[in-house]
Amino acid sequence: LVPAENTDWYQQGIQTGCVPPSQGYQGLVDGGDNIKEATWESVSMMLQLGGTVIGSARCQDFRTREGRLKAARNLVKRGITNLCVIGGDGSLTGADTFRAEWSSLLAELVKVGGITAEEAKKSSYLNIVGMVGSIDNDFCGTDMTIGTDSALHRIMEIVDAITTTAQSHQRTFVLEVMGRHCGYLALITALACGADWVFIPESPPEDDWEDHLCRRLTETRVGGSRLNIIIVAEGAIDKHGKAITSDDIKNLVVKRLGYDTRVTILGHVQRGGTPSAFDRILGSRMGVEAVMALLEGTPDTPACVVSLSGNQAVRLPLMECVQVTKDVTTAMNEGRFDDALKLRGRSFQNNWNVYKGDGSGYTLAVLNVGAPAAGMNAAVRSTVRIGLIHGHRMLAVHDGFEGLAYGKLEEISWERVGSWTGLGGSKLGTKRTLPKKYFEEISTSISNFGIHGLIIIGGFEAFTGSLELMEGRAKYEELCIPLCIIPATVSNNVPGSDFSIGADTALNTITTTCDRIKQSAAGTKRRVFIIETMGGFCGYLATMAGLAAGADAAYIYEEHFNIHDLQVNVEHLTEKMKTTVKRGLVLRNERCNENYTTDFIFNLYSEEGKGIFDCRKNVLGHMQQGGTPTPFDRNFGTKMGAKAVAWITGKIKECSRHGGCRIFANTADSACLLGMRKRSLVFQPITDLKEQTDFDHRIPKEQWWLKLRPILKILAKYNIELDTSEKAHLEHVTRKRISLESNI
Repeated sequence: LVPAENTDWYQQGIQTGCVPPSQGYQGLVDGGDNIKEATWESVSMMLQLGGTVIGSARCQDFRTREGRLKAARNLVKRGITNLCVIGGDGSLTGADTFRAEWSSLLAELVKVGGITAEEAKKSSYLNIVGMVGSIDNDFCGTDMTIGTDSALHRIMEIVDAITTTAQSHQRTFVLEVMGRHCGYLALITALACGADWVFIPESPPEDDWEDHLCRRLTETRVGGSRLNIIIVAEGAIDKHGKAITSDDIKNLVVKRLGYDTRVTILGHVQRGGTPSAFDRILGSRMGVEAVMALLEGTPDTPACVVSLSGNQAVRLPLMECVQVTKDVTTAMNEGRFDDALKLRGRSFQNNWNVYKGDGSGYTLAVLNVGAPAAGMNAAVRSTVRIGLIHGHRMLAVHDGFEGLAYGKLEEISWERVGSWTGLGGSKLGTKRTLPKKYFEEISTSISNFGIHGLIIIGGFEAFTGSLELMEGRAKYEELCIPLCIIPATVSNNVPGSDFSIGADTALNTITTTCDRIKQSAAGTKRRVFIIETMGGFCGYLATMAGLAAGADAAYIYEEHFNIHDLQVNVEHLTEKMKTTVKRGLVLRNERCNENYTTDFIFNLYSEEGKGIFDCRKNVLGHMQQGGTPTPFDRNFGTKMGAKAVAWITGKIKECSRHGGCRIFANTADSACLLGMRKRSLVFQPITDLKEQTDFDHRIPKEQWWLKLRPILKILAKYNIELDTSEKAHLEHVTRKRISLESNI
């Protein structure tokens, strides 16, 4: 009953008769004012608040049957037969026990006169749906738990600050993050900041780890680095089960190497702060799915937990997930660490394999194309380092296709890209120039530098430019080399991928800005803000920021609107101003309509709102492209770079001629885009994606996030229907894990 970050499931719950209790299970046991009916207004303005507004408490009473009897009576007396439990495996196990005992609890209450037979009949069965709220991401069955991404944001803010200090003073920093039984936070932090070493409980180091660690740190310093970062999970152990503490590591480094070493234990700061955009959207999506599961529940439906798999909402049997989570602990206690890693699931394994790295000797070139996007540098760093691990010669191309044409290439080393993960923008430089007019020059560069494969990181221009290179293969044999595109753009408009590197950072920038803009009117009643976002013709940023910031409307190109719709929105805000919530937020995608401009909408709202509310206008502009990348974009870029190198290495081998001396790639599958599609990272021939693309408006013809648009309107209290034809079906953890592992 304890959300790690506030979600809007409450607003859905009001419509279904669910009533949020206060103080977790203790609130159920104590009853009284701890169980209150929520209203639409009482849960407004909560999205940007961290922690849990309804309170949380560890409840010993609920562990006893006597306590559960009291809780059951309190629910029956209020006619509550649906519970949405947000917490960890302990809370969810308690919920399942409560449901299993429900019939016997009612019978006992009737027997002792606690409730009447009629009341027992009306509350004959209890529906339970779980959502996992935990910053450790330690619950098996979901790729991400509510609260984890926000914790990573807090950690990376501190790591970035420490990195600046450490480089100035040439120091080694040992950072301890939470994770008594799960190393997820430590692992993702290590990936996101390019740490020299990471200690996690699921994969203890070899017995001679002290020698390996000191050798790694020495090599890094000799290579020119002024900084060493070691990440340790609080539950880190060696292969014999002995704890590895941050002080142990510090003492080792000081004694063996004499480096100035500092320890930072992040502690509960990781739980605090405002929730990230990802967590706000995750909580909202999971909340809607939880309500749908409750509405569809029957006495025979097993208690389920709503989870995230890729970008899809899924339902899993609650106790299967709890059992697999417990199996991880058992495997670790028994020293079966390989099994523990597998049980953690595909996402955890992938992250661990990318961090370790896996050596072929080809020449690969990497370049950025299009507008800069946060996370590009993380992708370049990963591409370079994984390429070097594979034994390749890695070339960095400056200024996109234009730089490739003019020979702006240099061999790039391991150390050169060391600190790039947390840097925004593009260190290589990037341009929107397309390659068609440079075929002759590009062919010459490929020949002169002996390039066997291209990895192109960028937005829509990277996609269209690669299509042009494929067309040029017919005339220029040098262009017959494998190429891989990694989508990176704040607009998230590249066909073939549900997500692009940089979009999450831009989304967080918009969400944070909206929070501040709304906050600026805290003492001013009745104000509506009109905010213009980037994205070209793609409404992804406007829609998702609208979900994350609690917007009243979001105008986008993909969903046609007219003057009548604008009038309805104005009337909706007029009604809203009669409540205690006297602030409005309207987002407009920059190219949603050539006539209904931001100025037009601002003037319309200002005129129609006279005497009721006043308006302010903000055009966010290029600030959305800047800033340090979020943990998601750092991690996503790192994984995409590693996957791309592994794929292109295999493709070069396939296309080798004359004993590997010559590469000839002229098939459709030798030029692919690596994209996240629903639950998997997949390589798709770019020629196959042409049919899926609206080239005039630079967007995919079908976009998954459009199905989330009704949620935005429902949460803004518009009376519309939600399409439930594609609801999540109950899956099984074991079968799900096996099928997904086959896609790794």
